[in-house]
Amino acid sequence: MTDPAHLGMAQLLKLERLEENLFRGSCHQGSPQRAFGGQVAAQALTAAGATVPAERGVHSLHGYFIRGGRTDMPIIYEVERTRDGGSFTTRRVVAIQNGESIFSLSASFQKAAESSEHQARMPEVPGPDEIAVIETEESPIVLAAIEVRFISDPVEGLPDIGHGPRQRMWVRAKDSLPDTPLAHVCALTYISDIRLAGTAWLPHRGDPGTPQLASLDHAVWFHRPFRADEWLLFDMDSPTYASTRGLAHGEFFTTDGRLAASVTQEVLLRHRI
Repeated sequence: MTDPAHLGMAQLLKLERLEENLFRGSCHQGSPQRAFGGQVAAQALTAAGATVPAERGVHSLHGYFIRGGRTDMPIIYEVERTRDGGSFTTRRVVAIQNGESIFSLSASFQKAAESSEHQARMPEVPGPDEIAVIETEESPIVLAAIEVRFISDPVEGLPDIGHGPRQRMWVRAKDSLPDTPLAHVCALTYISDIRLAGTAWLPHRGDPGTPQLASLDHAVWFHRPFRADEWLLFDMDSPTYASTRGLAHGEFFTTDGRLAASVTQEVLLRHRI
């Protein structure tokens, strides 16, 4: 695969269509020796969206990480056209590598509908242009495809105010994305796996042993239109960690305060002595 340090977001989500419901992609490294889970989820959603009429937008996805993906061979995405209803469309995608399932995704699409609204209030934070760029040890994916401005300390996080450890940062895709809504929800799916699992790890980073961190499942709900190549506030917390499993939750807000999406992830966190 091409060096990810030379790829933009659109290239990281690109798939080759093999048959009507069969696609092929490749992923860069996330944790050592494993494909980045956010890219696998985003490519699976890209495959699902390619089988759905453009007027139906993604409103939710639920994924399970079954096995660690490899970066030295392609990933095949097989789409099952589960249901095409009057208002909702459902797709199931299985990502396959070396004959084994490594990830499964269920995604739901909805025909646009009008209704009254309510939403949580966006936290009061400094804007992205008010924050200095901090050098961190992020992998090439952040440096190449994503721009990040940390509101919280990237090592310490924010103080617990009753919701568990917290982190906040402004994020956006570095390169301009196509105007199709699917491109932006897939990009946000990719972005939603950045630092979310690490939120649950913050209070336990001093535990003895070598940390092992792996995503178990991942869910995203898309509430309102947004662009992933414009700044989004990623507000994260972790309400619980027990039995080596941590739960992390995040919300994405646009700069004008609209709640764009919510994400929840369960993560395996163990320390090897």
